Amino acid sequence: MKTNRFALTLGMLLVPAIASLIILTRAPIPATFAQAPSVEPSNELKSELVPVEGDMHEFMEYVFQPTYKRLKESMAISEKDNANWKSIKSDSLILAEGGNLLLFRGSASESQDWNQHATTVRKFGGQLYQAAKQKNQADSEVAYRTMIQNCNACHQDFADGEHQLAP
Repeated sequence: MKTNRFALTLGMLLVPAIASLIILTRAPIPATFAQAPSVEPSNELKSELVPVEGDMHEFMEYVFQPTYKRLKESMAISEKDNANWKSIKSDSLILAEGGNLLLFRGSASESQDWNQHATTVRKFGGQLYQAAKQKNQADSEVAYRTMIQNCNACHQDFADGEHQLAP
């Protein structure tokens, strides 16, 4: 069971990390993506950002939701051992890097609010990751709750208040 979770967690970590590297180092950021564009066969490699899943609900459900659920379980444990802290580090890093993925998915008309929420996820997910590296329960709890509050504020602004999360 631990091996399967480790493999799943490792896979969930690598995909956003690789995508984030591409975002930060190689490609211009387009203003919006309502739907994922069709992929045209080409002999050339293109270094542009192209979402695999263009529907935001689907993206959130399959990228963020499983990670949030695992993190919620780990954060609820009062006496954390090394395995718990490792899980918190992994999931918080995935969510923080996921904030980078969100930056190129917002609409042009709402980009300022969208980008603020995305960078706040990145900031507090990163703070949670750093606190978990230090095994600091108090700082982890503050960063976790602040990140969740931001998620809920974003859902309020962009999902008509649906999908509210509980810490």
